[in-house]
Parts: sequence; structure tokens; C-alpha cells
Amino acid sequence: MNRPTIAVTSGEPAGIGPELVAMLALRHREHPFAGRLVIVGDRELLVARAARIGAPAHYADYDAASFAPPAGAIEVWHQPLATPVTPGHPDATNAHSVLTALGRACDACATGMFSALVTAPVQKSALMGAGIPFAGHTEFFARRTQTPRVVMMLVGGAAAAPLRVALVTTHIPLKDVPAAITRAAVDGTLAVLLRELTANFAIASPRIAVCGLNPHAGEAGHLGREEIDVIAPAVAGLRGAGHLVTGPLPADTVFVPEIARRYDAIVAMYHDQGLPVLKRAAFGEAVNVTLGLPIVRTSVDHGTALDLAGTGRVDPGSMLAALAMAERICRSARR
Repeated sequence: MNRPTIAVTSGEPAGIGPELVAMLALRHREHPFAGRLVIVGDRELLVARAARIGAPAHYADYDAASFAPPAGAIEVWHQPLATPVTPGHPDATNAHSVLTALGRACDACATGMFSALVTAPVQKSALMGAGIPFAGHTEFFARRTQTPRVVMMLVGGAAAAPLRVALVTTHIPLKDVPAAITRAAVDGTLAVLLRELTANFAIASPRIAVCGLNPHAGEAGHLGREEIDVIAPAVAGLRGAGHLVTGPLPADTVFVPEIARRYDAIVAMYHDQGLPVLKRAAFGEAVNVTLGLPIVRTSVDHGTALDLAGTGRVDPGSMLAALAMAERICRSARR
């Protein structure tokens, strides 16, 4: 773990993932990363996209038996695509290749071949267009590792006082959210969050704020009872066990900077309750961390940006931050 081997999946072939990888390779060539990097993707595509955007990336074939990769090179674990790629135009024909690469990378982390996994964005519509029921990386890795409860958390903002937002529900329709806010879901989310903030983020006694589901946190039941029936009892149970958990709090005030900085993390009930605030504060530099998995997994805070694919006009900030976060977690003395 002092020099972790980190796998980076290249994401949607027609998106900006291959360009982010090329920028990683260029940065590694000029300022080598402390760990060993292995790109999981189609080598021909990666070479072609690097050439297209004028990035002198240095790639080498991955050799699991070697502990001395070529100087300045980023290794590629070749995962062939089914059909050639046109930037900006996803092809469902490649969907199974993309999913296979994700599965192999996940399995390699689970067996110890890699120390951590960083993922470039995939195009959900291309996967679903191929008949694959893909809700997102978070859900895919949970199923792949048979993990009953994982938590999606985004981290962004100043290093001295980062904003951390964890979600009880992730990629489900808004109409399905109330039914998904159960005691088990809230309890499970908070348990995973508390455990991982202590183990991997060196926060001995995490201070957690929990949002309500409804406006004004339900207004004493007049705007909904989820706060009274589900969220408040979960918070009370953890407070009784000695944890510094507060809520349910109105989501329209808990993110006010003066209030938010009192907490180490804020738990939102659904995707668009918490993430728009975080992305407004730190888009392009934030990191998506999947908590609760038996592997370390981080990701960028953005999508495939098909309109920018092939142009080279992409910002690798979030990818670099995701890589740095994965390295920090790997080196955590308590993991």
C-alpha cells in the first residue's frame, strides 16, 4: 500500500474517458505519480485518442508479474472493443465490452491484484440500449461484490474543510424515493458512513447532519411524515449510542456554508437533494467515493461529455482528484 497499484477504467469509448486517460499519462510522464497506474481499456483506442488530441502519452502493456513498469509509462490492461469508435457517438455494440472491462477491473481489486479502482464515466443509455439494466457504477459494483449496502458520497471543496455529501438513495426515479426512505435504508447508510469516515478519512468522531425528505423537514408532519416515522428515530438511535448525528434538518438550510461547516458529512435523502449543491461548490474538482465496498473505488464527478469528445478541451481536475483520493485511502493506516 506504500506504492499502490491503481486501476483506471477508461469509461465510455465515445466519451471523454480516453482523453482523461491520455492526460493522466502525460502528467505521469512529466510528474510521476507515487503509485503504479494501470489503465483498463482498449489500447488501440487509447493510442488513437491520445494522438487525436496531441497528447504524447506513453503506454506500455500491463505485466502483472513485473514490479518495474517502464519509466514514465502508464500500463494498459488491454480490453478489446467490439467495433471501432467515433468520438461523440456511443455505439451499443460496445456495451458488453465496456461492462466486461468494469467487471474484470472490479474482480482484480477484490482479489488483491489492484489496490484501488478509479472509474471514468460510462454512458448509461448505451448500456441500456444494449439491453443491459445498468443503473450506475455504484449499483454495479455492489452487485458484483455482493455487498448489501453501499453508499455514494461526493467530496469537494477546500481540503481544510471539504463538503462531503452522502446519499440514502441514488439512481432511482423521484416518484420512487419516498417508498425507498425506510428505517433500514437510513440506518444502513449512516452505519456505513460513520464506519468509513473513521476508518478511511481519519475522523475519530464524525459529526453527521441528516436532511429531511420533505420541505422544512416535514413541518412537524404537516408536509409529510417520513421525518417523524423514519428519519428521526434513526437519528435518535445513533445519538443514544453516542454518535454525533443531528437531524432531520431542512435541506434548504443545512447546506448554508455557516451551517454545513459544522459537520464532517451531510446525508441527503436523494440524488438531486444534495449533489447539485456540492457540484455548484466544487464541480470539476469533486470526487465520487463508493463507501461500504470491499474494494476502494473512486470516480469523477461528471459524465461522458459527448459534445467534447475528441476535442481535447476537457479538464482532468476531477480525474486527478479521484486518483489522489484513491491513493490516500489506500495509504490509510486504519484500512
